[in-house]
Amino acid sequence: MKTLIRLFSIVHGLMALLFACAALVLIVIAGHIGVIAIATGLDRIAAQGVIEAMGLLAAAVVALQIAQTISEEEVIRDAHISGPTRVRRFLSRFMVVVVVALAIEGLVATFKGANEDPAHLVYAAGIVAAVGLLLAGWGVFIRLNCHAEELEPEAMEAAKREDRKLE
Repeated sequence: MKTLIRLFSIVHGLMALLFACAALVLIVIAGHIGVIAIATGLDRIAAQGVIEAMGLLAAAVVALQIAQTISEEEVIRDAHISGPTRVRRFLSRFMVVVVVALAIEGLVATFKGANEDPAHLVYAAGIVAAVGLLLAGWGVFIRLNCHAEELEPEAMEAAKREDRKLE
């Protein structure tokens, strides 16, 4: 069984590495798009290019944060996501990244829709609404999870012991 668990850690490490590589590629592409946008002149088209680069950078942040979360939770800590404290902490890290990235994507889509085709504003509004729903759902989850944590105080202590592995 220990061999199987070690194999899972290796696979998680590989996944984290691939997410980090994807983030680096997105950063390079965003930089390239930004440089090309500025080289064409400082006008509305350049602004749209920079905004597109921002969207790619937001995706890169998501990929990098997922890589960090996977490596910290599954490889370094070797945490088992079973207790309410660990679930809340893991999902909260993930949700912060997703909500921020979607909010940035909503802004990018809003600028694109306002400048290119107003029909795209419906798509932007959908993204912004989804961000609101995610935030509301996340808040409900945290509220309900706090009550579950009170029932299992030993889970909080176990999570704190796992955190020491990162110091």
